[in-house]
Amino acid sequence: MHNKTPDTISLEQADTIPALFRERVAKTPDKVAYIQHNPATKQWEEMTWSEAAEQVGRWQSSLSKEGLEPGERVALMLRNCREWVFFDIAAQGLGLVTVPIYTNDRAENIGYILKDANARILLVGDHEQWTTIQQISHPLPELKKIVVLDQLEEALPDHAVQVATWLSDQSADIAVNTTDTHAMASIVYTSGTTGLSKGVMLSHRNMLWNIEAGLGTIDVYPEDQFLSFLPLSHTLERTAGYYLAMSTGACVAYARSIPLLGEDLVTIKPTIIVSVPRIFERVYAKIQKKLEGESSFKKKLFNKTVDVGWKCFLHQQKRPGGASGGLLWSILEHLVAKKVQAKLGGKLRFAVSGGAALSPDIARFFIGLGIPIVQGYGLTETSPVIACNPIDDNIPASVGPPLSGVEIMVGENDELLSRSPSVMLGYWKNQSATDDIIDSDGWLHTGDKVRVDANNHIYITGRLKEIIVLSTGEKVPPADMESAIQLDPLFEQTLVLGEGKPYLVALIVLDPEQETHLTNEQILAKVSQQLRSFPGYATVRRVTIIDEAWTVENSLFTPTLKPRRTKIMECYEAEIKAMYAGH
Repeated sequence: MHNKTPDTISLEQADTIPALFRERVAKTPDKVAYIQHNPATKQWEEMTWSEAAEQVGRWQSSLSKEGLEPGERVALMLRNCREWVFFDIAAQGLGLVTVPIYTNDRAENIGYILKDANARILLVGDHEQWTTIQQISHPLPELKKIVVLDQLEEALPDHAVQVATWLSDQSADIAVNTTDTHAMASIVYTSGTTGLSKGVMLSHRNMLWNIEAGLGTIDVYPEDQFLSFLPLSHTLERTAGYYLAMSTGACVAYARSIPLLGEDLVTIKPTIIVSVPRIFERVYAKIQKKLEGESSFKKKLFNKTVDVGWKCFLHQQKRPGGASGGLLWSILEHLVAKKVQAKLGGKLRFAVSGGAALSPDIARFFIGLGIPIVQGYGLTETSPVIACNPIDDNIPASVGPPLSGVEIMVGENDELLSRSPSVMLGYWKNQSATDDIIDSDGWLHTGDKVRVDANNHIYITGRLKEIIVLSTGEKVPPADMESAIQLDPLFEQTLVLGEGKPYLVALIVLDPEQETHLTNEQILAKVSQQLRSFPGYATVRRVTIIDEAWTVENSLFTPTLKPRRTKIMECYEAEIKAMYAGH
């Protein structure tokens, strides 16, 4: 793969997203652009760039009949699929602003986003999303039409239409009305863990500049194959797994669902995946659980493979403690590592992990099995990537050095500040929130605490607002502790608490697939075991087991799978009080 030549469309060649699409179609019309599973035929179907252009023309023809003005907002709420691309490119070509919505978001939040953005048209995917839309209590006078992608059995109200009826048979030449690279392309609502979502205004240049900077760190080739499963409403997937693939001419296959991801990895055999740590944590937990039932010899062989593989990695990176591995690695790779690699398709060049902190233990585990994971870091507000580890200078405990052209500075309280052409235009209709995060010199305040080493690698050390201060004055980072506890496959979800209290406690949801008859004391001992590397004062003294998982549906998780700490604390107020009884 390394002898391949990149075929990237630069920002100079195409400085808006519709122009990038048009340029890609002209450059490689007959190359496969997208692969999607057809549930009716049970087959994976390929689509070339020229075929995609024909579809975009049909969607644009239909959208243009709605009489919308450039700058008006249109929303889309559907799973990752080709139609996401058709709608997005068609709308932006007409100068419209696309507003992505998480398919698993709550009706109340969807209603808020549609109203706040004054969305004129909404595209929804299937029956489940249509049902969610029916639950919106907000009046939406601005919403002119709802277009439903999947065929529904029921009759639709006047303001809704099936895509088959709405979509034009005629494919027009693709319009690119947006000629201003600095024009707003999208409003992406952040799924805040506190308060209402804020609309991040991103321009064409914000996202395209970010891609060009990212490609200075990691090479992507036309022969690369992405498997897309992180929601396209997540800016990481949208920039890195959609627009970047278009820029480089790589092919994107859409996974059917997270439950079927294991099967899709084996079928599609991707060379690149973009993911959040939770996916790696689940694979890790499954392998650990399987190992529990194996003989001590098999366990030792597995651990030896990870150890030797890690030393090979250090050797390749020219770091202390490395060793070439030689014949021993060849044998262990054949016996053990290749089997794990095969579960991810067997052709993975690298996996990008972002969106949250990846545990160094999990990174070491996969890298030791010959699966290169590079951790990156960013925010929706920075389109999104600020930093990423290059493959040949990968320090998994860090989030890498900043991308070329991205300025960073460590401000007060070790806060990371960043400045670049990727920084958003601002928050939609919210100047005060914009002023709070971007200062008068253009520095965006990330809210993350960091240290930066001599080689410019950034290490996230905590959140400014997510530090628990015990009544003893000791400070602990709850997210780091929660990640450490969840490395034990028994623990599915964890919330560590203790603000202003004399000691720490935890609410824990156990993995429903694991049969357990452990006492509270035994569970507490397992928690302590996971936290053994933390300071003595960072000890969880009491735990409460929660029967119901925290989900987006019950409002206890954000759509990007971060716990809503305040809501969970409100929900389990009595249980938390009981853990502090007598103190």
